[in-house]
Amino acid sequence: MSWVLDNLDVITAHTGSHLLQALPPILIAFLLSLPLAKLANARGWLRTSVTTTSGLMYAIPSLPLFVLLPGLIGTGVRSPLNIAVALTLYGLALMVPAASDAFRSVDRSVLGAATAQGYAPRARFLQVELPLAGPVLLAGVRVVAVSTISLVTVGGVLGVSSLGMLFVDGFRRGIVAEILTGVVLTAVLALLIDGLLVLLGRALMPWTRAQGVRRP
Repeated sequence: MSWVLDNLDVITAHTGSHLLQALPPILIAFLLSLPLAKLANARGWLRTSVTTTSGLMYAIPSLPLFVLLPGLIGTGVRSPLNIAVALTLYGLALMVPAASDAFRSVDRSVLGAATAQGYAPRARFLQVELPLAGPVLLAGVRVVAVSTISLVTVGGVLGVSSLGMLFVDGFRRGIVAEILTGVVLTAVLALLIDGLLVLLGRALMPWTRAQGVRRP
């Protein structure tokens, strides 16, 4: 506990950097996954290819990708942009199949009824299809969020400021309290973001609240 109190400024800085690196990739992966999933579902052969590619992408070890990616996009190894791009790719690898399943879960007859009632394609997507796919999309985003927050720590090995730096520095100096602080705070951030996503889902999709209520 004394180590934590003596290093609150360092912990706060690394925590802030951790969040700044994690949140944009989560949002970008979600936004990009929607058109990619729709395109994949519109063409059966493409859906299989996208699902396979996503699985292979997520199988790539994170540290080698962080090292190799700068040569492809022209950033430095320690650049936060390098980490953000890599995390977005991992997020897409998880989110695109989830989004594809979410849209496929929407009853086609409901979409047909919406079209018959005069909904234009964009309005039908925003007002009918997207809300109905929302619960499955939310589940996918929650997985992406926890995964991304965890993967940010790998950047600490490269010297990029994050809670991963507490692991690296703690192991190097033999300070168990520093290592434990990094582990605990990473888990707390993951739980916090997950909880906020659940609350956001309930706010945007109030009809899902009744799903957990038993009917007599």
